[in-house]
Amino acid sequence: MDPKRFKDAYERLEYLDESMTYKIRRHGRTRLHSPGTDELDEALQNLGDYTTELKDIVRELFLAIGSKPKSG
Repeated sequence: MDPKRFKDAYERLEYLDESMTYKIRRHGRTRLHSPGTDELDEALQNLGDYTTELKDIVRELFLAIGSKPKSG
């Protein structure tokens, strides 16, 4: 395992959680409120960005686990 690569991927995951997770959670929204088209578009864009970044981080974690540490 490449510990530096693993640590970097973990830090990216932590940053993603801190910077984006609140955007995709349903804080305080009730079923009485129907979101408008603009709100749905924004939510879909946020979810797409989050998903893509998460996929990249998971891929990097797998590569880190399967890699030998870089020398030097």
